[in-house]
Amino acid sequence: MNTQELAKVLELHAMWLRDPQSGERANLREADLREVYFLGANLEGADLSGANLRWANLEGANLRGANLRGADLRWANLEGANLRGANLRGADLSGANLRGANLEYANLRCADLTGANLEGRKI
Repeated sequence: MNTQELAKVLELHAMWLRDPQSGERANLREADLREVYFLGANLEGADLSGANLRWANLEGANLRGANLRGADLRWANLEGANLRGANLRGADLSGANLRGANLEYANLRCADLTGANLEGRKI
């Protein structure tokens, strides 16, 4: 996925959040998003609430302050990701790799962390 494709997904998702009839829920299942970060894409503050990020590779991603409320992050790779201040309320993080992730000030209320790797995370 390149930065233009990601931008389009985020645009359609924003439309879906405002009116489900006019947009499309972000489906980034199994997406390898590591490359787009190196190309200048930044998800800091992005609204990915309700998005499908199952099995996505977000290793080292900057998701600081992102809204991931209710997102499907099952088995996602978030190793070393910056989730400082992110809203993960009600997100499904079961089986996710959060090794070394920065979770300072993150809202994890009602998040499912069953089987998640939390080794070395910063809270």
